[in-house]
Amino acid sequence: MRFDTILIDLDETIYESGNGLWGAIRDRMSDFMHVQLRFSMEEIPALRHSYYETYGTTLRGLQIHHQVDADEFLAYVHDLPLAYYLQPDPELHSLLHSLPQRKYIFTNADSGHASRVLKALEVSDCFVGIIDIRAMEFICKPQPEAYRRALEIMDQNDPRRCVYLDDIPKNLTPARKMGMFTVLVRNESVDSVADKTVSSLKDLPKSMPELWEGII
Repeated sequence: MRFDTILIDLDETIYESGNGLWGAIRDRMSDFMHVQLRFSMEEIPALRHSYYETYGTTLRGLQIHHQVDADEFLAYVHDLPLAYYLQPDPELHSLLHSLPQRKYIFTNADSGHASRVLKALEVSDCFVGIIDIRAMEFICKPQPEAYRRALEIMDQNDPRRCVYLDDIPKNLTPARKMGMFTVLVRNESVDSVADKTVSSLKDLPKSMPELWEGII
């Protein structure tokens, strides 16, 4: 078998986009910046975009420039009723459970949020572990060091044995340069440097049957 490890991003990758959850998280980020840091609502979008493009996450920019407490920020932005957005997904569970490779969540969010998402989808038992923002010591995707740390955590010496799935093209670029096989998960057509593109994880059996066959 060529691949023995699968890394999967969390938000809008493990679940399909368009359910409103990621939009609600973004709104909570803006609320935090307005209430806690007293930015005007008009200036927040540009500032958040700048921090996201420069550091990979809004949080990292707020840590560097405004000494924001990460625990306070993460607790605030993820304080949402997940059952409103996510429901158990038996089809997803069956698919993930059938994959013979080790599977990890690899996310710029924290493990608390990731665990709640997996629990809401009822797929927690499909994963060996969660590599989150704290495990990466707040080095965020797409910084190359984040991927190196993920490989260390997984005790994986050969990136070529990893498949990485993410909904954001720029997060896939460093992984591909390191030798990982990259899959863009998007339900819309975009230019991509990924090795493959699927509209959702549920398209994997058709797009990459070799994951089950052990043949590439």
